[in-house]
Amino acid sequence: MNRRHLLRRVHRSLVPMAALPLLITALSGSLYGALSARDIEAFWLMKLHTGNFGVINLQPYYSTVLGVLTLFVACSGIGLLLAPWTRRTSASPPPN
Repeated sequence: MNRRHLLRRVHRSLVPMAALPLLITALSGSLYGALSARDIEAFWLMKLHTGNFGVINLQPYYSTVLGVLTLFVACSGIGLLLAPWTRRTSASPPPN
């Protein structure tokens, strides 16, 4: 297994894991801002935004986990973009 294939497998396994907390944070923050602009108090959205999920309280670790997941997924994605494209030898034209 070459390096590019391994990087692609790691990236594909981490993206779904990182997408859910990022979507929760983005949606809850946007919705809280929109509701507070209309003078509607929805403090439960701010709790959700900061990692307090009721019984599970991840507030001390949530921002660190989000930052690490975001950096790792972004760096692996950039690595995939910048990795040199390798071609199979069978796909190349025969030598003259």
